[in-house]
Amino acid sequence: MNYPARKIENENRNPPSLQMVKDPGKPGWIQNWNPEDPEFWRTTGKIIAQRNLVISLSALFLAFVVWMVWSTIVIELPSVGFKFTTDQLFWLAALPGLSGATLRIFYAFMVPIYGGRNFTVASTASLLIPMAGIGFAVQNPETPYSVFLALALLCGFGGGNFASSMSNISFFYPKALKGTALGLNGGLGNLGVSAVQFLTPWVIAIGLFGNMGGQPQAWAKEGISKSIWLQNTAWVWVPAIVAVTIAAWFGMSNLTSAKASFKEQSVIFRRKHNWLTSLLYLGTFGSFIGYSAALPLLIKTSFPLMSPLKYAFIGPLLGALARSVGGVLADKVGGARVTFFSFATMTFAAAGVLYFLGVKEEPYAFTGFLSMFILLFLMSGFGNASTYRMVPVIFTKLFPEQAVKESAAVLGFISAVAAYGAFIIPKTFGFAMAKTGSFQAAFMGFIVYYLICMGITFWYYARKNAEASC
Repeated sequence: MNYPARKIENENRNPPSLQMVKDPGKPGWIQNWNPEDPEFWRTTGKIIAQRNLVISLSALFLAFVVWMVWSTIVIELPSVGFKFTTDQLFWLAALPGLSGATLRIFYAFMVPIYGGRNFTVASTASLLIPMAGIGFAVQNPETPYSVFLALALLCGFGGGNFASSMSNISFFYPKALKGTALGLNGGLGNLGVSAVQFLTPWVIAIGLFGNMGGQPQAWAKEGISKSIWLQNTAWVWVPAIVAVTIAAWFGMSNLTSAKASFKEQSVIFRRKHNWLTSLLYLGTFGSFIGYSAALPLLIKTSFPLMSPLKYAFIGPLLGALARSVGGVLADKVGGARVTFFSFATMTFAAAGVLYFLGVKEEPYAFTGFLSMFILLFLMSGFGNASTYRMVPVIFTKLFPEQAVKESAAVLGFISAVAAYGAFIIPKTFGFAMAKTGSFQAAFMGFIVYYLICMGITFWYYARKNAEASC
């Protein structure tokens, strides 16, 4: 697509004209991106930003599918002949979080170095590696546990993508719309968690791919036996990954104005608010993704008569949708207010879960437990969006000259820190169960952390005359 030259007024530099053109030596690169200019945004920028957002959130959706696929697989492994302990299953659910969070540290800085389009293509294509491996490995009960550990680690490719995706989209939109755009990208991308948990029981029940997909496994539990195709959990997403990779190659753009070296971006490690917002985002997104990974096993262990995958997808679904709404709300009333309210409500909800675990033998216990978890997911979704909205505002106020590039790097980095929640929360549950025989100690720790986050939000961002009110 060739972009026509347009006259654009720029209050700071007042050049005679700006052209938005493609660098002939770099396919997909756009020069002179200026979303803060109303005329540029109306005539040119908006449609390009929207196209990049749609493809980006589609890629991010699939990344979350891959990242969380083990939360569904571990539920079925014992019933098809894999003799793994509960602790080993928790490790499989947790390891994608560990590797994904670590990859995010690197992915956070990749877009300004290599370009958003280029890196989205490469990172989305990488999702084929673990999914193909899972498709073959689950068909053989003799597959060594070490192979499953390696595949769980490789699913971290999906977790890493969030950092680069959110960083990339932040460059395309004006400050007034960043909260909405980032909320949509993150929120609709997060739907991949609930999608994989919801669809898995359906796709494993039939031989979708015939002989090409492999033979069924014999499933047996409590005297009931049937055939399932557990490999479909992975195979069903492969065509979509290929399609979105192609769409990203032909439909997305790199922005010359977003280019920056790692050295230029590394200044964020000296910014106090990089670390403070990291703590907040660990509390919101870390909770969302950690509970998503652990909830199926948590239900199976605490309420063995309940079907985990029948209920587990509800929380991530509502949390993802809440993130989309939370971005709009944060744009209207301020990110700090929404974040503070989110942590206050999450504290209440975690206390509610703690209570219902204590009376889990009562007939109403599971309903109360699930209701409190749904509230946790909803509030974490709001908090995800509002915390992300806070970052550009904070850095625009405190470091205006480098605000765009620094805030993009911070968005990527805090997502890396928060992604460790996908490892910390399942392992905390596993540790609490091993040491105390229940999950209650884990929730006590989470409540303390939410209270700390409330204090940080109020003192630095929400109170009158706060250092960086937002």
